[in-house]
Amino acid sequence: MKYYMNKTLEAQSFSGVKEKVTAALKEQGFGVLTEIDIQATMKKKLDKDYLPTVILGACNPGFADKVLTIDPNMSAMLPCNVTIRELENGKIEVSAIDPEAAMVPVGKEEIKPLAKEVKEKLAKAIEAIK
Repeated sequence: MKYYMNKTLEAQSFSGVKEKVTAALKEQGFGVLTEIDIQATMKKKLDKDYLPTVILGACNPGFADKVLTIDPNMSAMLPCNVTIRELENGKIEVSAIDPEAAMVPVGKEEIKPLAKEVKEKLAKAIEAIK
């Protein structure tokens, strides 16, 4: 099972794509709680060069509340990661975790429809990015 969904964009400003991703997530009810700059972290910690890559921790509070009400330990699965990374050819890939692939194996039937809804919202957000 594919554990993520993605879209590749033509070469453009990385910071501009990050703004578009954040706006698209907001349209679907997600806020960005965290941002990890992989390029800067790997350079600082390992002195290794990476192309620009960020991980955004996206959260839809309504869905997070529903999932945590069912199982408080699901907090280990939150927030949903959305990545933006520049590829060697200059294009930019935006990808997000597939919540169904991540949460359904937990085995809680009540979570399955919620994971599906979150997946649909993340997919809409990714599809909206141009």
